[in-house]
Amino acid sequence: MRPPKDLVEKVESRPYDVLESDEARAEAGDNEMSLYHIIKPEINFPEGTSEYDPRVYESGAEQFRLFQEKGWLVQDKEENYYLYAQTMNGKTQYGLVVCCHTDDYMQSRIKKHELTRRDKEEDRMKHVRNTNANVEPVFLAYKDRPVLAALIAKYAATEPEYDFIAPIDGFGHKFWVISDRADVATITKEFSEMDAMYIADGHHRSAAAALVGAEKAKANPNNTGDEEYNFYMAVCFPEQQLTILDYNRVVKDLNGMTPAEFLKALEKNFVVADKGTEEYRPAEAHEFSLYLEGRWYSLKAKPGTYDESDPIGVLDVDISSRLILDELLNIGDLRSSQRIDFVGGLRGLGELKRRVDSGEMKMALALYPVTMQQIMNIADSGKIMPPKATWFEPKLRSGLVIHKLS
Repeated sequence: MRPPKDLVEKVESRPYDVLESDEARAEAGDNEMSLYHIIKPEINFPEGTSEYDPRVYESGAEQFRLFQEKGWLVQDKEENYYLYAQTMNGKTQYGLVVCCHTDDYMQSRIKKHELTRRDKEEDRMKHVRNTNANVEPVFLAYKDRPVLAALIAKYAATEPEYDFIAPIDGFGHKFWVISDRADVATITKEFSEMDAMYIADGHHRSAAAALVGAEKAKANPNNTGDEEYNFYMAVCFPEQQLTILDYNRVVKDLNGMTPAEFLKALEKNFVVADKGTEEYRPAEAHEFSLYLEGRWYSLKAKPGTYDESDPIGVLDVDISSRLILDELLNIGDLRSSQRIDFVGGLRGLGELKRRVDSGEMKMALALYPVTMQQIMNIADSGKIMPPKATWFEPKLRSGLVIHKLS
């Protein structure tokens, strides 16, 4: 189910989890076709209404019904695949829109690298139950396959169904319908031969979709496994095309140390170099940029402070958490500490500088991005990445296609 071509820019939106309620309210404005009325339905109520109010979930479902009734979302007449391209800073990545079986998630053929929080799972489960649909897709990666690459290139050379520049970030989005039955069969065959896929973004959406699917299967004594609720929607990208940005840290205090004492303490595990007042970005793995009292510093982890053979211990997010945040600043639990915050790399080093210079934060730490290979190594090993380790960009736009569960 998707918007008519001439309405797509009215309907499409950012994903539900990258903006606050007031931002969604402002972006929707007086546009009654905005998908925010379905995915951020608290905007349908007076300001201050909790996004977890039962009436809010009911309103999302009612809006979804209304969008179909008014023809703002229309069911395709046959089962198709779709190709979705995103362009950021001159680089384009191409993802195939498919439905994954919930069993593949439950049996870890769709692999995760993050822990999920039960409260966030339950929030998405309520949304899926009420709308009876996957309104927003999950973002998956797969190991490159030449046959799919050739098929994608063929469609990318044709006129897209949708073609627009998103407001705010200016990223480009194109979308093709793959209805040729031979091409559909090729895609199905290629995916059936994959050993695994990897969740890049959308761990809570994956868990919620799979759990609701399992609920519905259990409630149906005649469940065959082929019913729509046994599947959930994903956009799947070849891993080499994906861009992972740095995910940086800002900290409110130095745990009682003066700046000079903190810099001295860092020298135990890092080679510390003053880089002056110009923004300094880490140039390689195991190098960090510290911004403190108007100056930038390079911190290079000394040999022996990490284990190259450990898929977790070799990560810069782990090195910085162990040797700086925990050992020196006594910040052990990144998920619960009120002394730390996280800044996605799209906002740049300037945002780190701004938050420190304003006095809100005392220091900032910029990290070198993790790689997709590192993520896959960790997922394959069954381990979990440290919190706030990955920031994928661009984000998928929501509302280009929706999967109904019945």
